[in-house]
Amino acid sequence: MSLDFINIIFGMKVRQARAEAGLTLSEFANLCELSPSYLTEIEKGRKYPRTDKIVKMAEALGKGYDDLVSIALDPSLTYLESTLSSSALQRFPFEEFGLEAGDLISLLTRQPERASALLHAILEISRRYNLTEEEFLRAALRSYQEIHENYFPELEEAALAFTAAHAAPYGLTPTAPVELATLQAILETQYGYTIDDATIAQTPALRGYRSIVLPGRAPTLLINSALYSRQVKFVLARELGYCYLDLKERSLTSAPERAETFQQLLNDYKAAYFGGALLMPRAAFLDDLQRFFSMSAWDAAPLVAMLTAYNVTPEMLLYRFSELAPQYFGVKLHFLRFHHVLGSREYHLVKQLNMNRLLVPSGIGLDEHHCRRWLSVRLLRELEAQGIPSRVEEMPVGVQLSEFVASPDRFLSIGFARQMVLSPEVTSSVSVGFRVDADLHNTIRFLEDPQIPRVLINETCERCPLTLDQCRARAAEPTLLRAREADLARKLALSQLA
Repeated sequence: MSLDFINIIFGMKVRQARAEAGLTLSEFANLCELSPSYLTEIEKGRKYPRTDKIVKMAEALGKGYDDLVSIALDPSLTYLESTLSSSALQRFPFEEFGLEAGDLISLLTRQPERASALLHAILEISRRYNLTEEEFLRAALRSYQEIHENYFPELEEAALAFTAAHAAPYGLTPTAPVELATLQAILETQYGYTIDDATIAQTPALRGYRSIVLPGRAPTLLINSALYSRQVKFVLARELGYCYLDLKERSLTSAPERAETFQQLLNDYKAAYFGGALLMPRAAFLDDLQRFFSMSAWDAAPLVAMLTAYNVTPEMLLYRFSELAPQYFGVKLHFLRFHHVLGSREYHLVKQLNMNRLLVPSGIGLDEHHCRRWLSVRLLRELEAQGIPSRVEEMPVGVQLSEFVASPDRFLSIGFARQMVLSPEVTSSVSVGFRVDADLHNTIRFLEDPQIPRVLINETCERCPLTLDQCRARAAEPTLLRAREADLARKLALSQLA
């Protein structure tokens, strides 16, 4: 049990006892001969008073000393106690959301029994759906990104500062993509790295990793030789991000073995953001986005040309869309990444940023079939049907205007599909979707192109009202829809009886 937990429980009991006694903070302070600011620190769990001060507080509150300092809570607050002491809550990054644990406690103690019941329900849901602490932390990071619309000016400025600092010796400019050889030279010369592209390939058990870092005074960066040059560029750029931003707590493998703390996840994200900003400089990328959005008719060629010009992967390109388009073009968008094992009927949503309230049922416990009409899924189906292209530039590129069956929400979706280089049996699709509103056609001129397919979509097959004749792509019966209709029929029958 940590000291912080003891502080929080003590502060919660003091605040609750003061409320029961009908004392304002100033009145309580006068009775205790303590300052209101000091008592505020105590009630928020930031400080724990000395014994003599606790005695005065107990007398003012009409409580016994032992009752006040005991960490035991009323039976109705048992779940509150277990939740406050849980490692998940202790590791939650309150400060990144502008909160302190004490702020949460202040809210909870206003209705402690109801709060206890609510937290118990949350714990039960997480246990039922086998939600791990790592998944909890990743959800927190995703929320943190969405709150900031996935744009972090301090990281953009850091990438520009890095470019300026390395302009003379290495020829970096804020308007041109950086070369792979230049990234490697900076890592080796400026930061003392050794680059090894043989060890992973020679060790079968390690071939699933894109990269591994062996830290030390002279770090070694192991890179999987099976990666494309554009993937290697990102590995190097991200590693420079760790170095330049001085991020100590980090993952040493890619993909990470495990996220131990939120700070590790956040630092990994910051390094990746820096890497993307370095490979796709903001000013140049915004110019390319403006030209792309200004086309009067849809054409995939400029999008593919951006892949080639920056020498990046489709995921890196569209993720950069998600960082800059909301901030500079005022659009709302989402980012989705799906995986599909060739020959299977399953399509798994493995990454998302949902900044426009897209209806995406992504809970771990949901055993449903994502709508096969989504662009992300459609591109994977097309890739499997047509065969895997030999060149990255030949991968399927798609666009569609999606409209939900049961709502007026519409999205212009753009995406790619490709084969995973380290897992050839797996294909991956990435897409961005722009929420269609009254102003989007002023930003994306090709929105009105009649050649863009208009497609009705839904969340999952289990929730969809379209019949088999209306949707030949259906992968499952509308079981949840029928259950909801049956429930509505029962309620209607009951109301008629009444």
